[in-house]
Amino acid sequence: MILGIGSDLVDIRRIEATLSRFGERFTQRVFTEAERRRAERRGDRSATYAKRFAAKEACAKALGTGFRRGVYWRDMGVVNLPGGRPTLELSGGARARLDELTPPGMAARIDLTLTDESPLAQAIVVISAVPVASPA
Repeated sequence: MILGIGSDLVDIRRIEATLSRFGERFTQRVFTEAERRRAERRGDRSATYAKRFAAKEACAKALGTGFRRGVYWRDMGVVNLPGGRPTLELSGGARARLDELTPPGMAARIDLTLTDESPLAQAIVVISAVPVASPA
């Protein structure tokens, strides 16, 4: 069962300009520590940050709140599962909103796709409810 869908498109040049103007003040306000570490290791850190920025925007849309009702930028962090598939790890108000959306007996699954083709970066988020596996 789909609980929410969100998408966002970001101009990488806009993120690059923001990084030049505000630097750490911007990255620390918007991105988790893990996201900052990953982006700073990349050759094109602007594109890496832009994709993650788009993912957060898309996730806020999928949650149905935007950045209101206690949902903040760093409540959503892009992480990779062991196989490499990207997803979002939620905390704080974003996690609380996800828990509100998830029906009893179900678990939330967040599917995320990221792409960039300069000058654009895009993210699509699908939040689904899947049955909780019962103990065997």
